[in-house]
Amino acid sequence: MSLKLSKGNAKLGKDVYVFSLPAGYSCPGARDCKSRAVVTNGKAKVVDGKHTRFRCFAASQEAQYPATRVARWHNYELLKAAKTEPKMADLILSALPKKAAKIRIHASGDFFSQAYFDAWLLAAKMRKDYTFYAYTKSIKYWVKRIDKIPQNFILTASHGGSQDQWIMPCMRTATVVYSEQTAADLGLEIDHDDSLAMNHGPDFALLLHGTQPKGSDASKAKEKLKVVSNWTGYKR
Repeated sequence: MSLKLSKGNAKLGKDVYVFSLPAGYSCPGARDCKSRAVVTNGKAKVVDGKHTRFRCFAASQEAQYPATRVARWHNYELLKAAKTEPKMADLILSALPKKAAKIRIHASGDFFSQAYFDAWLLAAKMRKDYTFYAYTKSIKYWVKRIDKIPQNFILTASHGGSQDQWIMPCMRTATVVYSEQTAADLGLEIDHDDSLAMNHGPDFALLLHGTQPKGSDASKAKEKLKVVSNWTGYKR
């Protein structure tokens, strides 16, 4: 059995291939966005974490689309069964599309162990013809390999996790904002299509999107975005 990748969506573009894991379950550093799709009696619903401020878009996808959820769990279970860095790296390398140039690691999920982080690191070193990029809240794994990151392995530390205190000055960061004005006030450009994430550069912002818990500050902000900026989010 092999890992499953998919072509990019409306946000990323069709020239990017995407690898994903189950939202929440594979995210040890998640906090502000921690959500997961829970299946009970054959029906899936999103369950938010204790400290969730805004709901993870990927968790909503998994609750709405069973095939998406199954594919992500397929990847997660294969990797966990492999256990070691070399075996996980072999799985990753054998699954890479031959014509791909850019690989988005984790449109859903995150680096769930040091061995798994190292497996992607090894894959990037072995395939220098690819650009690998990822947002991550698993900052500790990155810190331990801070001097071993190749140029084609582009990481962005995602603010709002339980490991924010580990973010180093040399790490590029992304911040979720509830309005375009907030991004402007912070002096951050908003990345709508991963064009910033997939290239080396300065810190940037991500605009709130996806279904949000009813009555939450995030839900109210999303409604305001519709009125002020005509913002309805990204297509699937």
